[in-house]
Amino acid sequence: MIRLGIGLILAFVVLRLLNIYGDPQPWSVQQTPGKTVLAFLRTTKYPPSLEFLLMTLGPAMLIWASFERRQLGRYNPLVVFGRVPLFYFIVHLYVIHALTFLFALVRYGTAGFLRNPLPSLGGSAAPYPHGYGYNLAVVYVVWLLVVALMYAPCLYFAGLKDRRRDGWLSYV
Repeated sequence: MIRLGIGLILAFVVLRLLNIYGDPQPWSVQQTPGKTVLAFLRTTKYPPSLEFLLMTLGPAMLIWASFERRQLGRYNPLVVFGRVPLFYFIVHLYVIHALTFLFALVRYGTAGFLRNPLPSLGGSAAPYPHGYGYNLAVVYVVWLLVVALMYAPCLYFAGLKDRRRDGWLSYV
């Protein structure tokens, strides 16, 4: 796993440096070194390019290898979320959307504009309040909040899967 992870990362670096194959968007030197690094790392996620897969799966393999011999308890969040991934995925979308409406009501006094497609998804910016959205620090705090809120339902559902043998539970 370690060799595979390192190999994938090296393949990403080599292909990205060559800048001729692996991603439809070539990178270029920018005004500052930091922006150049970001341009180098900016790869196509949807659909995933070869370089995106190499740069994400390589480190994932290294992380996976670091956990290979560890025994994690049944209440460890990695175990809890790992036992119910589809449940987490489906429920967290509803939690995020509920929080979106709640935050809009608190910040803007209304959430009606959320019925319109987001400008980033091709919708008009006209229905949205000026400066709509939050900075990255707030986004990270909300992300951590959603993960924390999801722990108890996922723990309950993992226990339900242990207690019952209904066929549909194996898919969720």
